[in-house]
Amino acid sequence: MYVVNSREMRAIDHYTIEQIGIPALVLMENAGRAVAEEAAKLAGGDSRRFAILVGKGNNGGDGIVAARHLMEFGNEVKLIYATDPATFEHEAAIQRDIARKLNIPYENYSEGSPPIPWRDYDVIVDALLGTGSRGAPRAAYAKLIDEANGSGLPICSLDIPSGLDPDNGGVHAPCIRASCTVALAFSKRGLEQQPGADYAGRVIVRAIGIPKAAAEQQGVHTFRIEEPLLSDTLGLRNYEQRSSDTNKGSFGHVLVAAGSLAMSGAGLLCAKAALRAGCGLVTWALPESWLPSIVGQLPEIMLRGMSDQGLGDWSRITPQALIELSEKKAALVFGPGVGRFTDDTAWLRELWEGTSCPLVLDADALNMLSGSSSDSGSGGFKAWPKRSSPVILTPHPGEMARLCGKSVKDIQMDRIATARTFAEEHGVTLVLKGAHTVIASPAGDVFINPTGNAGMATGGTGDVLAGITASLLAQGKTAIQAAALGAYLHGAAGDRVADSRAYKASLIASDIIEQL
Repeated sequence: MYVVNSREMRAIDHYTIEQIGIPALVLMENAGRAVAEEAAKLAGGDSRRFAILVGKGNNGGDGIVAARHLMEFGNEVKLIYATDPATFEHEAAIQRDIARKLNIPYENYSEGSPPIPWRDYDVIVDALLGTGSRGAPRAAYAKLIDEANGSGLPICSLDIPSGLDPDNGGVHAPCIRASCTVALAFSKRGLEQQPGADYAGRVIVRAIGIPKAAAEQQGVHTFRIEEPLLSDTLGLRNYEQRSSDTNKGSFGHVLVAAGSLAMSGAGLLCAKAALRAGCGLVTWALPESWLPSIVGQLPEIMLRGMSDQGLGDWSRITPQALIELSEKKAALVFGPGVGRFTDDTAWLRELWEGTSCPLVLDADALNMLSGSSSDSGSGGFKAWPKRSSPVILTPHPGEMARLCGKSVKDIQMDRIATARTFAEEHGVTLVLKGAHTVIASPAGDVFINPTGNAGMATGGTGDVLAGITASLLAQGKTAIQAAALGAYLHGAAGDRVADSRAYKASLIASDIIEQL
């Protein structure tokens, strides 16, 4: 599914109307009916009473159409105009006139108006501000939003909640807190990023007659991951099926270089997740001094102790030893639980340049990588040579902030733009973890993952994702396929765990592995 920003949506609208020839009034009629149908579902039951909050512009015009259809469905409706309807123009003015001829009740609301008697209504439809609005709602709009939020009634927002930034998910004061949002034609970036996703409630994307070709023509390269997208856009048809004429060598050998004495669980989780995700073989490379304590914990994994001079960490293990071990492996994941040590950035660069298999860098490896920006005269990470085989980086927001030299707040302000820019500049596939994980390719394509839940905010889940991703690489998936499918499967497994428990916060990382 395409996800658009406000500029792209304007261009798509213009192309659809001017080039394809679908009239704006047809699109508005379809939009209004779609919103009416979803608002009626939100209301439930028999005839209900709807307050339609109407702003100036196409969003308000859509809301007037929704009121008309709700009335045709047998409901009571009232239009509440936040702007004098006499100032409406174009299609919105046409809809205003139709509503008057049909004697749809209305009132003009202003800053000086008394509070709306919300007890007279069952559901609110928010058609105040659309994707073309900028800045915080003001005057009557702000007052009406505050009233609606305080009413206690369910709110159905049209396209985006009024007061929400359609591009980055930021919320102005005030901003509608919707029970559901009916996104028209395509989802909007602001609905797929926090905190906008929380303000939007349940997002329902409804077709209104704009063809997908219009988004393709405008060069939209941001997508929401769904099963059809996995199949069509990412080319992952029948990704769960396997030929019967195969063996363990058919599905790749993953090398997991992870864990230290203090964080041995990170390596175990990563290696087990790689196996569960379907690769044929897993070798876990770990400091040899604590290898005996691991023997037998997961018999399906091959163990390889690395000479550590008895320290139990990676500070005395040479990158050359790991490079040699990585030969003929289908993928290498490095970083979970390895800790930091002196000159570890140079250590990682030697591994970067010396390995030829696909590489997944997670956790401490990312912190090592961020240290390259302070290397005197090195030119930072941008100066590192491009690898011939793929690299996938899997940072959480804190790690991403260190990689970019920014604050976490800056990263979270626009996760899509941040991930896309970094992936393009550095020639890597980036998985920016968190609510609505963002996956970006070096070519500029961005995929937003809808699966996952707050219960997954617990130690070890990132190690599991790294293992899944490396496993998919080893099975022959491209970097963007492995990253997008890995995030999707990881979140879906977490959702299955959460759905099976009375208390989501009881979820632990190993639960996710067992649900793969």
